[in-house]
Amino acid sequence: MDTAASMPSRHAVPVVREISCKTVLNKCSISDYSLNCYVGCAHGCAYCYARYMQRFHPHQEPWGCFVDVKTNAVEVLKRQVRRLPPGSVFMSSACDGWQPLERTWELTRDCCRILLEHGFRVQALTKSALILRDLDIFANGNARIGVTVTTPDERLAALWEPGASTVAERFDVLARARDAGIETSIMFGPLLPFLSDSEASLDALFALAARHQVDVIWVDTLNPRPKVWESVRAMVRREFPELEERYRRMLFAPVVRTAYVNALREWVHRAARKYGVLDRVAGCP
Repeated sequence: MDTAASMPSRHAVPVVREISCKTVLNKCSISDYSLNCYVGCAHGCAYCYARYMQRFHPHQEPWGCFVDVKTNAVEVLKRQVRRLPPGSVFMSSACDGWQPLERTWELTRDCCRILLEHGFRVQALTKSALILRDLDIFANGNARIGVTVTTPDERLAALWEPGASTVAERFDVLARARDAGIETSIMFGPLLPFLSDSEASLDALFALAARHQVDVIWVDTLNPRPKVWESVRAMVRREFPELEERYRRMLFAPVVRTAYVNALREWVHRAARKYGVLDRVAGCP
């Protein structure tokens, strides 16, 4: 199947399968634990690092065109929280917990409720405005709501993240979470090389972070994780053919990549200082 031709549209309907899991709360390098109620993600982001999951869960469909639903996730979590020590839980590391199917299944909602009831801290990160449905749960617990934004440009976001909420909707999530008294965070990344990583774009992003009084900010650059380059190259060839060689060199030529990352780090710090949020930047390339 041609990768570029099979990229999901904003309204694509994924192939859905129901599966069972043995565990759902797992040790994680990002936090104490991670929790994923789904395998696969209908947001279909061209740069998604979670494509590596296809090594463990092979599918004929390309990433973004399938979702496996862990139908017993809630029951499994209820057993696990009785024996595991409370800690911080990242929601979610290998999918978006609030992707469209969650509207029907409500697995992420129920799991968040259980975690908070048992003394765990929930750190949510999403590209979906659906998380607003669950403000009632987060407002009464130890939680932080975060959104991922790769670009302030709605047109670029629609190309690279076809199934996700709009950029404006994601910032509305931050505004409404803060109004509800919930801690907030934002992930700027991966920044799109030569598209959303300019000083002007970073200024726009950090101005928005400051305006929304975001508590924690992370910044990430595009990395050549397994299967990512294949998908990114297809997108760039189709939409930005003049950038393909620059992308290849930035990802795979060590000298070029080092220079790129160093320059990006400097621009990030400059923008963060300009808008008075440098002390909130917890991670930077």
